[in-house]
Amino acid sequence: MQEMNKFGRLYSLEIFGESHSFATGGIIDGCPSGLDFDKDFISQSLLDRKGNSFATTPRKEDDRLITLSGVKNGKTTGTPISFYILNKSYESKDYNFEETPRPGHADFTQLMKYGKNADISGGGHSSGRLTLPLVVAGSVSLLLLKKLFPNIKIQAEIKEIGGQVDYNELLVETVKRGDSLGGIVLCKISNIPVGIGEPFFDSVESVISHLIFSIPGVKGIEFGAGFASAKMFGSEMNDEILNQTGQTKTNNAGGIVGGITNGNDIIFNVAFRPPASIKLPQKTINLNSNLEENITIKGKHDVCYVLRTKTIIESTVAIALVDLLMLVGQIPRKLE
Repeated sequence: MQEMNKFGRLYSLEIFGESHSFATGGIIDGCPSGLDFDKDFISQSLLDRKGNSFATTPRKEDDRLITLSGVKNGKTTGTPISFYILNKSYESKDYNFEETPRPGHADFTQLMKYGKNADISGGGHSSGRLTLPLVVAGSVSLLLLKKLFPNIKIQAEIKEIGGQVDYNELLVETVKRGDSLGGIVLCKISNIPVGIGEPFFDSVESVISHLIFSIPGVKGIEFGAGFASAKMFGSEMNDEILNQTGQTKTNNAGGIVGGITNGNDIIFNVAFRPPASIKLPQKTINLNSNLEENITIKGKHDVCYVLRTKTIIESTVAIALVDLLMLVGQIPRKLE
């Protein structure tokens, strides 16, 4: 049977919950025993995810991690780590869109897939609230990478918002207008070993992209020169190899050739769409009357959730890397 809310083979994450359910959480399976389960580090990652900045959601949550299994005396046991985070601050009355699905949201698709029992409040299972288990599992993954591969660094940073590098004034104008903004985030993975990944279905790009697209709002990803490579000559695109370590003069391939890491930095850009919830009136269809209807969205929403994605992307990439490293036997089942 296909497992629809689970990622990974030897190292996996299964998630559960909705935006306005009792809690969101997950189960991490395959984590070696003996890893220091640094709750302070995980809590800081959850705090970083909040953003706490202008143009991000005013929804206030404790985001306190509660573990149910897989951790004993501050160390992982080697068995599944199950955890959850309570949802406390929400108003379901602001989200009655079963008859009038919101443009850009997953209301319509979830109603068509799951029927009248679908929980679409605040986005339901498609909400950005479900990035919480991604950050928890990613933080555990980062702790594991730090323990076994201390030289590997994963760094994400905002490249642009609304097409602008200097975007503060644009954010202010957009908040006043009641609209929203998307943007691009650059991620770099340094000191990754050569030879990770497979040529086709488990290429490094495939595995990372699979998880990156689990982040709500992601609409595109490009590695290295990406779409610009379609306008280049082969003589421009090819990265000259400088030495036996695989170091290249340029990095148009983004650190991956034939689906396999080549020893250079893995570099990719992630494109986020503007948040679908805006204060401006919008038109939709009433599913009961089949007539056009105007709707206005209330509630607590991000004007630009790109501002909160740095930690989410770094966490997501860490999950993918741990699974890839386990597949080639570079991570043991227990730590000494």
